[in-house]
Amino acid sequence: MKKELPYFSIGDSFGGNQDWFRDPMMHLGGCGAAAACDVCINLALHHNKTHLYPSDIKRLDKEAYIEFSSIMKPYLRPRFGGIDTLEVFMDGFNQYLKHVNEQKLQLWGCPGDTPVKEAADKVKDQIDRGISIPFLQLRHKNVNFKDLVWHWFMLVGYEEFEEDFYVKIATYGGYRWLSFYELWETGYKRKGGLVLLRQQDE
Repeated sequence: MKKELPYFSIGDSFGGNQDWFRDPMMHLGGCGAAAACDVCINLALHHNKTHLYPSDIKRLDKEAYIEFSSIMKPYLRPRFGGIDTLEVFMDGFNQYLKHVNEQKLQLWGCPGDTPVKEAADKVKDQIDRGISIPFLQLRHKNVNFKDLVWHWFMLVGYEEFEEDFYVKIATYGGYRWLSFYELWETGYKRKGGLVLLRQQDE
């Protein structure tokens, strides 16, 4: 079974792109804020939550995305060590949701020490409901994931196989498919994880 979110594009960029940020600290460490922006844009476009996005969602462009990131920055500001726990991200994002008077969305974490098949089920459940998933990757022993180390990115699709579970990840304006099992098993004790979202009436 395969499921991909409709998601969003800005020009030829799939999703937003941290490389656009002109603020040096955001350019370097704004991945958490970018992930929150991308969640809000997806919900505004496909779940009628236009109040989560401060501009006209029908006129989404690069400049508007950069402006949105500057609005998100105080809630998920770059810091020494980065936004390196699910709790720091959820605290900041919840403050933004409160600011825009969003009362139905609930956030909770699926930490990286959750059994991989249980985590995969949570990914499947949320993607099936049409909501993208912020993913925090800390260190990883697989060099194929070196560009994702200490980084927030988005899960926007999945495909189930008999022996594996693949996810479609979006980051830096592009996407690719990766084995979720390999991504999840980092080889380190300290791990990141997923931030899950649900509406209270679901």
